[in-house]
Amino acid sequence: MNKVLIFDNYDSFTYNLVHSVKSLGYHDVEVFRNDKVDLDAVARYDKIILSPGPGLPLEAGVLIPLIKRYAATKSILGVCLGHQAIGE
Repeated sequence: MNKVLIFDNYDSFTYNLVHSVKSLGYHDVEVFRNDKVDLDAVARYDKIILSPGPGLPLEAGVLIPLIKRYAATKSILGVCLGHQAIGE
């Protein structure tokens, strides 16, 4: 099964995403805060989910650099702030 990274933009909805993803059969799910993740470490994940959060995408840790680095090689889903960041 695929490894899933949930990129937490400091939002209370993040663990609702974790629960939903696990209910779909994905059991290898890890959560990292947007300012506590090493971009090189993201390479080991197959799928990335970008959570909602406060503020603007440019203020969300390494959110934009993560998207720029992995958009061509990883499946990325953004919710709210995460979706906005994909569009930037």
